[in-house]
Amino acid sequence: MCGIIGIVGVSSVAPRLVDALKRLEYRGYDSAGVAILEDGALTRRRAEGKLVNLEKRLVAEPMAGTIGIGHTRWATHGAPTERNAHPHATARLAVVHNGIIENFAELRTDLEADGYRFESDTDTEAVAQLVTRALDHGRTPVEAVRESLPKLKGAFALAILFAGENNLLVAARKGSPLAIGHGEGEMFLGSDAIALAPFTDTVSYLDEGDWAVLTRESVTIYDENGAQVTRAAQKSAGAAFLVSKGNHRHFMEKEIHEQPEVISHTLAHYLDFTRGRVRSENVPVDFARIDRLAISACGTAFYAASIGKYWFEQIARLPVDIDIASEFRYREMPLSKDTLALFVSQSGETADTLASLRYCKSQGLKIASIVNVKESTIARESDVIFPTLAGPEVGVASTKAFTCQLAVLAALAIAAGKARGTIDEKEEQRLVRHLSEIPRFANEVLRLSPQIEAVCRELMLVKHALYLGRGTSFPLAMEGALKLKEISYIHAEGYAAGELKHGPIALIDDTMPVIVIAPHDKLYEKTVSNMQEVAARGGRIILITDARGAKETGIKTLDTIVLPDMPDIIAPLIYALPVQMLAYYTAVFMGTDVDQPRNLAKSVTVE
Repeated sequence: MCGIIGIVGVSSVAPRLVDALKRLEYRGYDSAGVAILEDGALTRRRAEGKLVNLEKRLVAEPMAGTIGIGHTRWATHGAPTERNAHPHATARLAVVHNGIIENFAELRTDLEADGYRFESDTDTEAVAQLVTRALDHGRTPVEAVRESLPKLKGAFALAILFAGENNLLVAARKGSPLAIGHGEGEMFLGSDAIALAPFTDTVSYLDEGDWAVLTRESVTIYDENGAQVTRAAQKSAGAAFLVSKGNHRHFMEKEIHEQPEVISHTLAHYLDFTRGRVRSENVPVDFARIDRLAISACGTAFYAASIGKYWFEQIARLPVDIDIASEFRYREMPLSKDTLALFVSQSGETADTLASLRYCKSQGLKIASIVNVKESTIARESDVIFPTLAGPEVGVASTKAFTCQLAVLAALAIAAGKARGTIDEKEEQRLVRHLSEIPRFANEVLRLSPQIEAVCRELMLVKHALYLGRGTSFPLAMEGALKLKEISYIHAEGYAAGELKHGPIALIDDTMPVIVIAPHDKLYEKTVSNMQEVAARGGRIILITDARGAKETGIKTLDTIVLPDMPDIIAPLIYALPVQMLAYYTAVFMGTDVDQPRNLAKSVTVE
């Protein structure tokens, strides 16, 4: 997750910007930079690598000024070089950005045709040039941002500093969080309240679609329709904790809403969105020399791996064996030296997964792991590490780590398909383009929270629930049932929809809610037939589908949650969000300890 900081201050901002960026290092980054106004003129310092490199640059080339912006970057578009580091600038402004501008290529083509020249490979520079063009057409800085924001497609957080404007910062958010800090004669902006903790303990959080105009004296906030709004200021505990809940009730809620951003950064580690290709340097496995994949994991990670199995077999035609780790080591599976053993774990310390890894290592297999903690035991004992960039996950029930695991698995499946010759370069580019759309779709789905919250007032009253799905929606159904069990303590089971008549249908009556995960794909009609069987027995259906699926169902439901139409490959990541929110809001209404449910631990380090 990139880090953003902005200060409209009364004292030198360079050291304060760096101090704030240090507090965001936990989010991960590969370059850093600051932009400051010195006597109204824009100056920049950027450096590849860690903040210590930027600090050395600032010692050698000091900056003076009381207003500025700073950034730590995870590369999404373009290599992690100084040339691609933020802030990006023109003669008239500098901008820092979290997220992905999906239509940057179209914007760039349009701007270049209009005579604007680009210096980097990034999507962010399109924002800088777009706003600059509006300024060149006579707009004021605030007008230029207002005019430009609707032209940006994707998920983003922005902070913009203008040449000659010594008392102005403009910020905007769509999918990536931003917080405003209120000081004494100063105003601050950060992607996390943690960054603002040294300067103020009074924070306002921008809502989705908001944009804001900051001066030393005040902040003016507008919603996505351009209407001036007020966002409540609150005391922040950022100074006391490394990771705060921000304006969310629970860490789980915060982590659900972080997914557009962390998925984008995870994908960007493995995919070059500019060229539509896999970053082969970050996938150091020759899938052409592998004849089988053996995957092992526990809990939510097992369900992520189960979805990955579909992708590897469909895209790369690579056979996959998948096991729950606690069973794998005792099954005495015959293993070939041409098999890659892949282990999935958020913590990297899961005891059963680690034991399975050591068994495979003893059999001479090459070991790869997908982990969120690169310093973990599983990571250290692996030959190849595929990191997820979810950042710290505090809630015991995994949310953002799950979808980041899916992001890695999807990217690896594309890499395997390209290496094995089952997809060509054109198909690789098509799939990469689809994956780049995930943050925008995720952001749209998060807006459905009021509808999902309402249906949970019904779900909280039940004792049992059934989840159904086909294809990649089957493991997602099991994950949904697990989430509901974990935090609400309602008994729930996830089944392949085709298994309904092989037992679970006996449970159906008018007290049994059935959550059906059914995007309108090639399996949709078969799932509808299962829904008809449920409806005929009085079951209360909560359908999660898209507009076409909702239109063609023809079955009365307790509620239908309509998601955007989307490519098949990204559906599991996007459909995971309403599944998570169903469990979350149900647990909230039931008054359980959402972040630390009874009897559970974040990392299972014993067998």
